[in-house]
Amino acid sequence: MLVIEYKIKAKQAQYRAIDEAIRTVQFIRNKCLRYWIDAPREANLKRFDLNKYSTELRNEFTFVKDLNSMACQASAERTWSAISRFYDNCKSKKTGKKGYPRFQKDNRSVEYKTSGWRLHPTKRRITITDKKDIGELKLLGKWDIHTYPIQSIKRVRLLRRADGYYCQFAVDVVSSDIQSATNNEIGLDVGIESFYTDSNGYQEPNPRFLRKAESGIKQAQRRIYKKQKGSAGRCKARARYSLKHLRVSRQRNEHAKRVARNVCKSNDLVAYEDLKVSNMLKNHCLAKSISDASWYQFRQWIEYFASKLGKLAVPVPPQYTSTECSQCKRVVKKSLSTRTHVCQCGCILHRDTNAAINILQKARSRGGHPRSNAKGVATSTLVGGNLLEQVATKNLESPRL
Repeated sequence: MLVIEYKIKAKQAQYRAIDEAIRTVQFIRNKCLRYWIDAPREANLKRFDLNKYSTELRNEFTFVKDLNSMACQASAERTWSAISRFYDNCKSKKTGKKGYPRFQKDNRSVEYKTSGWRLHPTKRRITITDKKDIGELKLLGKWDIHTYPIQSIKRVRLLRRADGYYCQFAVDVVSSDIQSATNNEIGLDVGIESFYTDSNGYQEPNPRFLRKAESGIKQAQRRIYKKQKGSAGRCKARARYSLKHLRVSRQRNEHAKRVARNVCKSNDLVAYEDLKVSNMLKNHCLAKSISDASWYQFRQWIEYFASKLGKLAVPVPPQYTSTECSQCKRVVKKSLSTRTHVCQCGCILHRDTNAAINILQKARSRGGHPRSNAKGVATSTLVGGNLLEQVATKNLESPRL
């Protein structure tokens, strides 16, 4: 699945109409969630029951009826996606919080399926045909949506971000770019001191986008509270604050994407640690630095490009990769402040280089995980993430597609 995104140019009245459609989607989702919560346990509601309830809401509320019927169904399906994820976490006995569905208050998108929209013959404009009075929108961008048939467009999504409004097309195509073999293999050890260290000893610098922008973000946040509540000045201050966070989010994504693509193009096998980043974020001393390094996002891009380029991406268990000697396999215990690995066998390496070599050796021996082609995180029109390019992974700025 390919996600193609354009920026929207329209009139202020059309922007207000899009906001009204987004609020309607949020209303439907919250009503469906309340319907599921209040239902008796014996009812055992399913996805179809929520779709049926969204139809009842259309008959009850005029502003819901003005929204396209398939957009109402998509909103109900979002609710069921959250509910089913909660059920799966309970069945798998996931430790900690199970992700009980919550009422939404910050929805920023409305999603149409195969109806409710019509593309202009030039495919540079799109018309929303429901009764929300959104009308014709101009599409700004470099993507060639006209190269794909209309039948392959499975979803159209209008999205509000801090810097404007966007239109996303979920196109049902397979994207592949098989590269020739390079006969190179590499192990990657992600870190905070450097973005990653490979088994060849190279260290990619950590850009630390949040740390560099933190002073400006804090200053913008202070300006919000100096404005009177409900005033236009406060709204403008909040918009400036949101733009700074959006910029950091995009910088992280573009950096992780560029580095992951270069790594996958240069190597036939890429080995990395199978880290549970969500658990590591519970360490309050390192949580901000780990989030700023965007380890999980980097892993998702590695898996995506490995699948697209026909390369091999192998996750290995992280146990003992930092303490085990890469030459003699003796365990050398060390604290986080110790940055050099020194073993009795005479091996002296940077701590992260030693770990990267261990990761590559584990991948070669197929330890812990089957050695198979990585499958990129495919874009799902329901629960997949949204990106500026052809991938499906989580985007920090907007909810799931």
